Amino acid sequence: MNLMYLLQMTDSTFPVGTFSFSNGLETASHTGIVHDAESLEQYTRSVARQGAFSDGVAALLAYRAAKKGDAGRVIEIDKELMLFKMNDEARMMLQRMGKKLAELAVKLFPDNRIISDWLGAIRTETTPGTYPVAQGLAFAASGLGEDELFASHQYGVINMVLSAALRCVRVSHYDTQLILQKLCAESDALYKEAREMNFEDMNSFVPEMDIFASLHEKGNMRMFMN
Repeated sequence: MNLMYLLQMTDSTFPVGTFSFSNGLETASHTGIVHDAESLEQYTRSVARQGAFSDGVAALLAYRAAKKGDAGRVIEIDKELMLFKMNDEARMMLQRMGKKLAELAVKLFPDNRIISDWLGAIRTETTPGTYPVAQGLAFAASGLGEDELFASHQYGVINMVLSAALRCVRVSHYDTQLILQKLCAESDALYKEAREMNFEDMNSFVPEMDIFASLHEKGNMRMFMN
C-alpha cells in the first residue's frame, strides 16, 4: 500500500499544477543557455540541488513536525520557507501548488487535523501554504517515510523541468529519460546531506535562476507561469 501511495503522489498527473511551471527553463531556453541535452542536464542538476537544500529541507522539517502533531511548527516552517524565496514567480509557484495539494490532502486524509487546520490557515492568509510543506504533511499522513518524501520531492523537481523541456528545448523523450535516470541516481547522496539540515543550513545559491525569473517577469513569453 505504501508503494501505491508513493506512486500516486509522485505521478505526473497528480493534480497540483506542475505542468504550468518550468522552474525558469522557459527563459533559459529562450536566451539560448539551455539548447541541447547536455545543457539541459546541467541546468536540471542545478535545479535539483537547489531544491534539495531549500524546499527539500523544508519538506523534511514539516514532515517531522506533522509526525509530532506540532501545528505551530508547521506554520513556522511554512513562513520561513516563503521568506527564503527571492522572486515573485517562485513564491507564486509554491503557493498555488501548495494550496492545491492541501485541498486534495484534506479529501485524501479527512481525519487528519494537522492538514485541515493548515488549510484553514491558508484560507485565512495566516500562513502562505507552500508546496514542500504540503508534501511533508501529506506524506506524514499517508504513513510513508521521510526518505520516500525526499525522493518524491526530487523526482517532482527534476520531472517538472524535463517535462517543460519537451515543449521548449530541442530534445527527445530518450534524452529526458536518460537525464532523469542520471539525476535520480544522485538523489540519495543529496538526501544524506539534506536530512541533517535545519533552516540555518538551507542554501540556494544559483543566481542565474533569479536572473531568469526577473527576465521572465518582464518578458512576453507565457507558455509557463515561471
